[in-house]
Amino acid sequence: MIRLLALVLVATLLAAAPSVAADRPPNIVVFLADDLGAHDLGCTGSSFYETPNLDRLASQGARFTQAYAACPVCSPSRASLMTGKWPVRTGVTDYIGAPQPDKWKRNTRLLPAPYQTFLDLRETTLAEVCKSAGYATMHAGKWHLGPEANWPEHQGFDVNKGGHSAGGPYGPGKYFSPYGNPRLEDGPAGEHLPDRLARECSAFIRENKDRPFYVNFWTYDVHTPLMARKDLLAKYEAKRSRLGLEPKYGREGSRDVRLVQEHAVYAAMVDAMDDAVGQVLRTLDELKLADDTLVIFTSDNGGLSTSEGWPTSNLPLRGGKGWLYEGGIRVPLLVRWPGKTTPGSVIDTPAVTPDLFATVAAAVGKPTKSDGIDLAPVLRGELSSRPLYWHYPHYGNQGGAPGSAIRVGNLKLIAWDEGGIELFDLAADPGETSPLDDRTRMSELIEKLILWKEQVGARSPTPNPGFDPAKPTGRGTKNPTDPRG
Repeated sequence: MIRLLALVLVATLLAAAPSVAADRPPNIVVFLADDLGAHDLGCTGSSFYETPNLDRLASQGARFTQAYAACPVCSPSRASLMTGKWPVRTGVTDYIGAPQPDKWKRNTRLLPAPYQTFLDLRETTLAEVCKSAGYATMHAGKWHLGPEANWPEHQGFDVNKGGHSAGGPYGPGKYFSPYGNPRLEDGPAGEHLPDRLARECSAFIRENKDRPFYVNFWTYDVHTPLMARKDLLAKYEAKRSRLGLEPKYGREGSRDVRLVQEHAVYAAMVDAMDDAVGQVLRTLDELKLADDTLVIFTSDNGGLSTSEGWPTSNLPLRGGKGWLYEGGIRVPLLVRWPGKTTPGSVIDTPAVTPDLFATVAAAVGKPTKSDGIDLAPVLRGELSSRPLYWHYPHYGNQGGAPGSAIRVGNLKLIAWDEGGIELFDLAADPGETSPLDDRTRMSELIEKLILWKEQVGARSPTPNPGFDPAKPTGRGTKNPTDPRG
């Protein structure tokens, strides 16, 4: 009888005790797409690209309508996500591989500012924060944050599948095996890179399902080279024909800009990226880990619309990758965090790349000083109001000019280093077509921007002694309809 009572008591205590799973901090999965525009998902407004998995993720969590990348090009935003800092604080202010001022050959009024060509090992990365909390850590996909000494395995990641110095899949088969990637073994001939990386992530999750894990899946899609699976290409060529879509171009500065989403290859790449995300999400479902996992999806900069194939349109936003207009810095942001997010919620509060670092660091129980804010209160419906800043002292490959920008409330000011200041009301004019002539507000924002630049030690471009105004501008390029382009 005593033995029976003891067993009942033990069973009662076990039932009342919290489970290990309940005490365990959330798993983390961060998807970072490359060059994906703010309106390149079905759930964010595209009627040509199909993204059923990401649309479902949005329906299960929160979708931000005014999310921003920390920079209009890739490496700075990646450094910002890893450190929680404005890119200028890391020194990585341009894509790594861009010519430094002493190697500048383009006919531009200014020489770009110098920049750091690696993510310093002295920085505390998000992976290192997670490891300090007992997480297994994995990076898969594009890295583009410096030479081998600065690759993911030296920045807090236990496993690195595919992350190295290159900014795209530039091996023999490019998006298809053989990859020629020093951190990803070749698969069978013709294997597709998005599918392979998704399977690597799923395998890691299965191996670490009994402990907290952080998976950093930074897709190579939808960066150039523009190439796709034959079946998906055929799908979107047929859809384009069925809808009667044709390419149309407008003008942004010295560049043509695409006005219609109808590029079949790009659509097929978006589709393949969505499928890769879906594979990882299904793995979480199969292992019954979805309820215990914080999932974030975003992009490193806006969609490519004025160069290198002109594959997408960011309308109604202006410009694209490489520009400080909204099309270059506005990105999709989806967050699914069961218990923290309301399924299907839409959040208009602005968010920016450093916020992702702050949010994950707090979620794993290691809040760390950063330039971002923890988005958990925003996900609960609390409002947040703070200035957002950008500093891009470079000429990108897409026609944009060096400059800095600040957003306060609905007002956004861009100060161009070549000269000129533009002020926009994004609520009334999201396409930034009608600059405001409000000298008082302009002065206030300029003062804030100058003070911030001083605080973060921003470097500026300098006059180009070789500039010849009689020659074509170094910001121009060939027309996208030119077969050589």
